[in-house]
Amino acid sequence: MKKTMSVLALALVMILSSFTNVHASALAEKAAVESKEAIKARVAAMTDAEKEERAKYIKARVEEIRTMDKSMLNRAERKELRKELQSMKYEAKAIGSGGVYISLAGILLIILLLILIL
Repeated sequence: MKKTMSVLALALVMILSSFTNVHASALAEKAAVESKEAIKARVAAMTDAEKEERAKYIKARVEEIRTMDKSMLNRAERKELRKELQSMKYEAKAIGSGGVYISLAGILLIILLLILIL
């Protein structure tokens, strides 16, 4: 009887400790993910050289993730990988912002103006 009680107590302790580890890792994951505003603020504080180095690192990391065999990852690892890629996407957009985009209508308007002027 004593042996079954100790085995039962040990099993209960193991179950409780596993729930504690899962909860702790979930909290750490939430803390590790930055918000869009925090990423933008961090990028704004970088110099041009730092931005170039960070962009190179992001490109290398994305290529590394693309070549990974994701079939061997468990669900939590895949979720963490997706969050990492998403935060790197936001950071890359913040680094590369400042481009000029012209719509098709804008291009046509410019061409028409040039034809009329010339």
